Amino acid sequence: MAFLSTIPDQMTAAVTTLSNIGSALTTANAAAAAPTIQLLAAANDEVSTAIAALFSGHALTYQGVGAHAAAFHSQFAQALNAGAAAYAEAEAANVSPLQLALNEINGPVQTLTGRPLVGDGANGTPGTGQNGAPGGWLLGNGGAGGSGA
Repeated sequence: MAFLSTIPDQMTAAVTTLSNIGSALTTANAAAAAPTIQLLAAANDEVSTAIAALFSGHALTYQGVGAHAAAFHSQFAQALNAGAAAYAEAEAANVSPLQLALNEINGPVQTLTGRPLVGDGANGTPGTGQNGAPGGWLLGNGGAGGSGA
């Protein structure tokens, strides 16, 4: 089975970056439109006119493809933003019930032994050299020790 791990804040940051890229591409395409589409013939002969028309045609095609790419880019950024919001909502909805269940499990064990059944230990206070708290009896890592005094 494949697992997917997401971090909504990083997804939102990616959407911001994608939006900036999209804006830069749109600006560049708009700046290139007039000089490339309205290409003037190098000379007043039919070959120069035909070559200018050919390049102008390619420029028009590029502008059409660029518009489609910009639309896709915008839709992709919107979908990524919606996904980030959905993951954030799901995490927020699940935190409370899971935390309550974890507290029900850990509460009695921690009261009796001073250590949770499941969970990481607290870190030591920085600058004191204090030891980190022990992790859970079944699962969890001990907390990091505080930096030296």
